[in-house]
Amino acid sequence: MFELTYRAFEPVVVKLHPLWKSVGYRRAEKPMGKLERLCKGLLFDCQMCGQCALSATGMSCSMNCPKTMRNGPCGGVLQNGNCEVYPEKRCVWVEAWEGSRKMRGGDAIRVVQLPVDHRLKGSSSWLRVARDASESGERHREAAR
Repeated sequence: MFELTYRAFEPVVVKLHPLWKSVGYRRAEKPMGKLERLCKGLLFDCQMCGQCALSATGMSCSMNCPKTMRNGPCGGVLQNGNCEVYPEKRCVWVEAWEGSRKMRGGDAIRVVQLPVDHRLKGSSSWLRVARDASESGERHREAAR
């Protein structure tokens, strides 16, 4: 259900590119960041890294790993699937793997994520996706001319 909601929401944010562009992405950042923090924080315990990988990590925020491992477990996962740092908590990456197996695009968990750019912490990844998708679409249209 979360995957479907997430995948339905992304195109809406991208389609709103003209609005974001007219208002100004910088100006839209604050209200969108708050909305994103509220929604994703409530549903996924999102840490607002600014480079969301939820759709590639079984809807589990990898930034909840105490070691902030971006591309899989640290190797210290206990036999019961719990975290070596917080043995009472389930490893974020065990949760991510299990979640990805339930997703239509579950193989995305195998794609290596770029290192976290800490300058983006707290910013809206939704707006970044909209801007990037629109800019790549514009470049594609220009190249086709």
